[in-house]
Amino acid sequence: MRGTAVLGSAGTLLAGALIAGATAVPANADGRHHGDPVAYGATVAAERAAEKGIDWQDCPADWSLEKPIQCGYVTVPLDYGKPNGRQIKLAVDRIGNTGTEDERQGALIYNPGGPGGSGMAFPRRVVTKNAIWADAAKAYDFVGFDPRGVGRSTPISCVDPQEFVKAPKLDPVPGSEADKRAQRKLAAEYADGCKERSGWMLPHMTTPNTARDLDVIRAALGEKKLNYLGVSYGTYLGAVYGTLFPTHVRRMVVDSVVNPSKEKIWYQANLDQDVAFETRFQDWMKWVAQNDAAFHIGATPAQVERQWEKLRAEAKRKPIGGIVGPAELIGLFQSAPYYDSSWVPVASVWSDYLAGDTQALVDAAGPDLSDTKGNASAENGNAVYTAVECADAQWPTSWRTWDRDNTRLHRDHPFLTWANAWLNLPCATWGVKQGTPAEVRTGKGLPPVLITQSTRDAATPYEGAVELHKRFKGSRLITERDAGSHGITNLANPCVNDRVKAYLLTGALDRADVTCAPHATPKP
Repeated sequence: MRGTAVLGSAGTLLAGALIAGATAVPANADGRHHGDPVAYGATVAAERAAEKGIDWQDCPADWSLEKPIQCGYVTVPLDYGKPNGRQIKLAVDRIGNTGTEDERQGALIYNPGGPGGSGMAFPRRVVTKNAIWADAAKAYDFVGFDPRGVGRSTPISCVDPQEFVKAPKLDPVPGSEADKRAQRKLAAEYADGCKERSGWMLPHMTTPNTARDLDVIRAALGEKKLNYLGVSYGTYLGAVYGTLFPTHVRRMVVDSVVNPSKEKIWYQANLDQDVAFETRFQDWMKWVAQNDAAFHIGATPAQVERQWEKLRAEAKRKPIGGIVGPAELIGLFQSAPYYDSSWVPVASVWSDYLAGDTQALVDAAGPDLSDTKGNASAENGNAVYTAVECADAQWPTSWRTWDRDNTRLHRDHPFLTWANAWLNLPCATWGVKQGTPAEVRTGKGLPPVLITQSTRDAATPYEGAVELHKRFKGSRLITERDAGSHGITNLANPCVNDRVKAYLLTGALDRADVTCAPHATPKP
């Protein structure tokens, strides 16, 4: 998957790549963790799932998953400390390996990030004949799932979806104390809405619980060990899984890595993200200037930046088309520093607007109230994003802390800082129990993990990959230098692709870490 981005409470498309925690407890000789009711409950749930399996059927028509992809459900405890208590269902799907039975190496389970991203599209890489994954598909069943709270896995909600997408939102960059008070009020109301609509789920919306869910899915698939591909927040899910269940891992690839340090989770990780987004936004504006013959936005990065500031000011003064204000512009333009695949589309929409085509910008940045299904998905994704990050770790409750840190950061990194702050501010008044982050580490029996990362990634800064590499002993780090697209294993770069393929097929790793040249720069 690509790293998931979700529509924030401030109306901006915001990065979804963050963190959570628990502590691994060694199993007794029977593997049942009798001293820890949560670990014991996870063992019990996995045993039940292994016995029951999954009743695979053709996917429902409205799931948009064509044959031969099959769908089913796995049942897990809401609270692993009470394995006989309330149960919830998780949606899963799969496509069988394309090779022979002798070539098959099991199931490869995928998480695209978020928190709040669905992995259900993963098997479509086989249906659509994605060349990068063709050899891996010969060896593995490709398995996707909706994590707890997401999509068709007992979804949660914080606000009416149609209200959630309405625009224009408030300008994320405050011009006065009154602006800040208005945003604080919205954040507190959003937190209250989450508790009102989904309060029964919120204490259990943690990354460690999703890691336990992942182990139950592994068992339900009949797999003794997990083969896993995680991108963005999915890397943190993998890191927590590897900490809790080191002996259950067979192969693990983590791509575009969340920093697993307890000190980063979640508050500091978001501040680090703001700095990285500014850097990558500048990279993109430099590229736009280099391609001025195609876009006619500006011939130098400074000229392009002035055009951005002018566009933002126009939208603040009078929302474009009545619905695209500064918040909506950030939602659109953020996709460029996020993914190289958005460089040309965003620049083209901007160029068209400057040439007089207002509608192109409205269509790209504004909401579509007729798309009720898409709006519900966006609202659900944001609800899960917020619920997981708020439940996983302690957040500052003092507005003075938030105001001080974001005011200071905004001075040199204005593109995303305040929008990201408002997105996460509900965690300051969450009103539901918040957890303690995991101490991610190498447990006995954990095999070598393959880590991939670009050096200029905006959503998950490069330092996160370095940190996980230190913590997972025996791991290998593939660095894509001078690149910044988020999620590099699904991009065409043979230096990366060939090593991921070799690892998945044979377990082979280079004797030392590898640095790769960047993938091809987008062309207008």
